[in-house]
Amino acid sequence: MTENAQQQPSAPHTELPTQYAPADVEGPLYERWVERGYFEADAKSEKPPYTIVIPPPNVTGSLHLGHAFQHTLMDALTRRKRMQGFESLWLPGMDHAGIATQNKVEQQLAEEGKSRHDLGREDFVARVWQWKEEYGGKILGQMRRLGDGVDWKRERFTMDEGLSKAVLTIFKRLYEDELIYRAERIINWCPRCLTAISDIEVEYQEDDGELVSIRYGEGDETVVVATTRAETMLGDTAVAVHPDDERYKHLVGKHIKLPLTDRSIPVVADSHVDPEFGTGAVKVTPAHDPNDFAIGQRHGLESITIMDERAVITAHGPFQGLDRFEARSAIVGALRSQGRIVAEKRPYVHSVGHCSRCKTTIEPRLSLQWWVKVGPLAKAAGDAVRDGRVKIHPEDMSKRYFDWVDNMHDWCISRQLWWGHRIPVWYGPDGEVVCVGPDDEPPTGEGWHQDTDVLDTWFSSGLWPFSTLGWPQKTDDLAKFYPTDVLLTGHDIIFFWVARMMMFGLYAMDGEVPFRTIALTGLVRDERGKKMSKSFGNVVDPLDWMDKYGSDAVRFTLARGANPGTDVPIGEDWVQASRNFANKIWNATRFALMNGATVEGPLPDPSELSSTDRWILSRLNETVAEVDAFYDDFQFAKLSDSLYHFAWDEVFDWYVELSKTTFQEGGRAAEVSQRVLGEVLDVTLKLLHPVVPFVTDTLWTTLTGGESVVVADWPKDSGFRDAAAEQEIQTLQSVITEVRRFRADQGLQPGQRVPARLTLDGTALAPHEAAIRQLLRLQPEGEGFTATATLPVAGVEVALDLSGAIDVAAERKRLAKDLAAAEKEKAQATAKLGNEAFLAKAPEPVVEKIRGRLAKAEEDIARIQAQLERLPQA
Repeated sequence: MTENAQQQPSAPHTELPTQYAPADVEGPLYERWVERGYFEADAKSEKPPYTIVIPPPNVTGSLHLGHAFQHTLMDALTRRKRMQGFESLWLPGMDHAGIATQNKVEQQLAEEGKSRHDLGREDFVARVWQWKEEYGGKILGQMRRLGDGVDWKRERFTMDEGLSKAVLTIFKRLYEDELIYRAERIINWCPRCLTAISDIEVEYQEDDGELVSIRYGEGDETVVVATTRAETMLGDTAVAVHPDDERYKHLVGKHIKLPLTDRSIPVVADSHVDPEFGTGAVKVTPAHDPNDFAIGQRHGLESITIMDERAVITAHGPFQGLDRFEARSAIVGALRSQGRIVAEKRPYVHSVGHCSRCKTTIEPRLSLQWWVKVGPLAKAAGDAVRDGRVKIHPEDMSKRYFDWVDNMHDWCISRQLWWGHRIPVWYGPDGEVVCVGPDDEPPTGEGWHQDTDVLDTWFSSGLWPFSTLGWPQKTDDLAKFYPTDVLLTGHDIIFFWVARMMMFGLYAMDGEVPFRTIALTGLVRDERGKKMSKSFGNVVDPLDWMDKYGSDAVRFTLARGANPGTDVPIGEDWVQASRNFANKIWNATRFALMNGATVEGPLPDPSELSSTDRWILSRLNETVAEVDAFYDDFQFAKLSDSLYHFAWDEVFDWYVELSKTTFQEGGRAAEVSQRVLGEVLDVTLKLLHPVVPFVTDTLWTTLTGGESVVVADWPKDSGFRDAAAEQEIQTLQSVITEVRRFRADQGLQPGQRVPARLTLDGTALAPHEAAIRQLLRLQPEGEGFTATATLPVAGVEVALDLSGAIDVAAERKRLAKDLAAAEKEKAQATAKLGNEAFLAKAPEPVVEKIRGRLAKAEEDIARIQAQLERLPQA
């Protein structure tokens, strides 16, 4: 009763090992998938395309839980689409990671007592390529461990020949369209890495610093300013106040003495200044602060650089040659000796930017750099989402996207490194500037030289959706697989990577979007919801969990926590539970095969199906429809949960158990149920496959004899529903559940048999008597049957004779003891909640906890009293 096409090139097997051993299965099975070319996409195919390009991990990186999380979801999407008949391409690759990779090789050289300058640029770059071949790409092997169904033949690298050509092409095009320019601006500078770095490479943390208030000027013409970076005062070229601030109107336009120097600086009126903050006056250092630089631009102020690239003071005077932090202390001391210090606060905790690579404090610095003029590009990126060409999921994340693209500043794209795409601009002896494209010959002759900087790594990764498909050439891949369908990535890089791909994709591809949907995920956290960090000691290596529990268990755990845009807490207990689920699937399928489950032949006519068969087929179709809807809405947690409960609860715990008596009795009814069970397992394994690929492929090929579930057809909802059968089995479940609860309350062992009389005549449950008795361990009444307890449940009556099953006196004594304890707990909680003095002083969480204890005690009392009433008389 499902639209479930079969592929059966060989006869199915009927035997499985008694236990599932992921370590023995996963590696060989993955290599078999790759060897058979299951993940290779054909650009000449007539199938509709479905494309995802992998967010390229750093060549220096290894698989962390964040990678495993996103890769699991991307793999699930592409595996399902492949099964649905799409030409499914999941394209892999790596990013050259400019700063990180250069640092790795420089560390290697330092161990040899050398620096990159000892080698020279050309030999150093060759050394980096050598390192990349020897050590880079570790993560690619780990992706295989996870089961990533990527097209390895299309693997790309942001520094490979094709992508390098794409970088040169778009740089020249942007340059000629006056969207790339060179200018002095304030950038994030790392004095350790000696390069500008992007905003995403700056990590902010709360540092203990100092806030010093300094008096500028003399006599009546003085202003007090406060700063956390006293050393920058050497580069001050103004003091700014708000134009409406009455306190300083008499000073605007005048010059005041700058302490410790022989300079006077103007007082300027600027609306950027907040008159309510501090003294309402701010020092302006245009060369060392982005806001000050903007003020300087508005007022034509001089920009004085007072530090070199290593953050050493270069301003002439007693502080020249000091490190910035040494200079800070020295300058405050000098100001204090002159009576210029008005106030000092230590520690002063404030947010300070640090280089994400080396943790050095970032220095804002005026520097001549290359920039992208983002205005028109960002507008196009915003319009593509506003007009619906690109959907952001979840939709409420759109606001964050618009906040970024609508307020984007020009992008600094030059980095002072040797590893990366070198800026393709040559300078001539007479001031000539020539931008060279991939097919151009660079100028030669005396005095010509190329720019020494390289491009920001994000520049090349911004081209990823189309450069990996062959752009700027008009390739078959580009024609077939662009635009891509889904970009699945973390919400934390929506500003830095997603926006850049949107800008470059729309620009390079003449208005065609790079992807139709942006599916944003949360971040993986520990089981307490805390960010994973080495300093917290809570970082988990997913490979350790894969070794211990199998890749399927890790994947299912991650998918089951994946609510759109929401962070994902994860703990080892949850991975263990997922391993148990994989074992349950294995054991249940093994039992089914041992009992004749089959996919051979068509499903029996509905007239031959029992109500149990009709129920499970109805629920199977509902589950297919539900899972499809969840996939289309990127609700991985909900689809995983739906499959978990359908497979474990309904198929394995109910349908298999209810069918046991049918299998034992044999005959046509057993044959029908064996075929239904085969159908249910076939479809269930297909539905589970995209998330847990290894165990499902092993079981599916054993069950069906098919080639592989990887290339099987995705099941479809046939529309078959049987509400009456669903209601009937729901009633049956209610009866069995209630009697099981009663047995447990009475202290009966699960396997202990007791005599019972079932009153089922005239009810829909009459055909299920044998199954009820088997599941509940109920014997026929027999002679001398005396009903000591009668349970009316859902329109039927179950009478039990417990006289020989339990020691009534001992049970009554046990329950009386439990009742006394519950009543004592209730009395204590009631007394506390009745104490006005206690309630007035106790914190609300404490009071709430006592209310919970009271409610629990009352529930226990009611439950125990009911158990006592149901006990037979002694």
